[in-house]
Amino acid sequence: MSTEQPDTTTSTGLPEGVSTLTPVANRPIGKSAKLAGVGYDIRGPVMDEAARLEEDGHKIIKLNIGNPAPWGLEAPDEIIQDVIRNLPASQGYCDSKGLFSARKAVMQQCQQQGIAGVTIDDVFIGNGVSELVQMAVQGLINDGDEVLIPAPDFPLWSAVVSLAGGTPVYYRCDEASDWQPDLEDMRAKTTSRTRAVVVINPNNPTGAVYEADVLDGIVSLARERDLVIFADEIYDKITYDGAEYIPLATRSDDLLTVSFSGLSKAYRVAGFRTGWMIISGAKRRAANYIEGLNILSNLRLCSNVPTQHAVQTALGGHQSIFDLTTDDGLLNKQRKLAHSLLNQIDGVSCMMPKGALYLFPKIDTRRYNIVDDERFALDLLREAKVLVTHGSGFHWSEPDHFRLVFLPREEILADAIGRIDRFLATYRQ
Repeated sequence: MSTEQPDTTTSTGLPEGVSTLTPVANRPIGKSAKLAGVGYDIRGPVMDEAARLEEDGHKIIKLNIGNPAPWGLEAPDEIIQDVIRNLPASQGYCDSKGLFSARKAVMQQCQQQGIAGVTIDDVFIGNGVSELVQMAVQGLINDGDEVLIPAPDFPLWSAVVSLAGGTPVYYRCDEASDWQPDLEDMRAKTTSRTRAVVVINPNNPTGAVYEADVLDGIVSLARERDLVIFADEIYDKITYDGAEYIPLATRSDDLLTVSFSGLSKAYRVAGFRTGWMIISGAKRRAANYIEGLNILSNLRLCSNVPTQHAVQTALGGHQSIFDLTTDDGLLNKQRKLAHSLLNQIDGVSCMMPKGALYLFPKIDTRRYNIVDDERFALDLLREAKVLVTHGSGFHWSEPDHFRLVFLPREEILADAIGRIDRFLATYRQ
């Protein structure tokens, strides 16, 4: 009888405890070790449970995803019409970086915003910002490199850094200061291995809009430590109460800055999957990196061609998003209502978001004995039929926050938050 022990090394590709002597037909096929620790809890176990409940006939109020269309916030007709009219001309591949008209429109927007030196060749169109984030990180990060990422974060950034062999290092955003980044914490966590810093402004999940002195402080640190700046600005047009969105690239023209935005949120076409990435600043010094981005862009042939025809119309026409964010705008009213109702719940407090589509309330964990925020989200879902995302899904270190969108109409928000209130009245973990 063989005394050989099961091979538990990752080189076999087999899960721990499975022997290489196990018959092939019985061996489980394991996932890549690169996926260890990679998650996307916005569409994770809690959402899976919501799907199961729906299959059983329950109606769920879904406040977990920033998807405008299901709540009646649809794209302007002219955007849809331009895509339809250009379908016959969209049957073949386009340039790997994107259609000329789309890139030209993004370039012209950069000129209007004051981002210097951006040419058409500095603009990449992608299948949503998500694809472009993956390209940008994969093209830069080597095994063992570190990337500064805000906590709370949008979890895509942590995932792609890990998949590229890098290490996410979380700098804290300060709730007491309207969720502005803590510059001292950021500085303390910068090491010789740090290659880049991620800035999400306006912020998801907190709704913060970063102040000029904070942005300048980030740029100063990046200049001192020679960091690449990744500026995630998909909510650039969604601000409230006079909050000013400042394109980070306008403050960092001596540093390599990679900026991201797209159609999904401001133009309510998340399903179009059309975003863009802009390279600005120290482009000459980054020639080798940009060559890598071109290689990665070529490998995917091109992004979805039909929806690229929406970019020129969207950026050049009436910006209907501003009608929704004014004092009397629909999104603004819903934001104020949700904020007010949440703060009326005993043991819940919430900063007023100044941008984006989300609230990030804090729960008194001692009052409700909450030690596991994912369990809280699951319990809320099962009892109240309201779907939210737990704060640890955004790499927040304490089990004391959750995120919800304020996209639904006021009567639905009132119903959902009322259910949360009634649920918490008797809830203890």
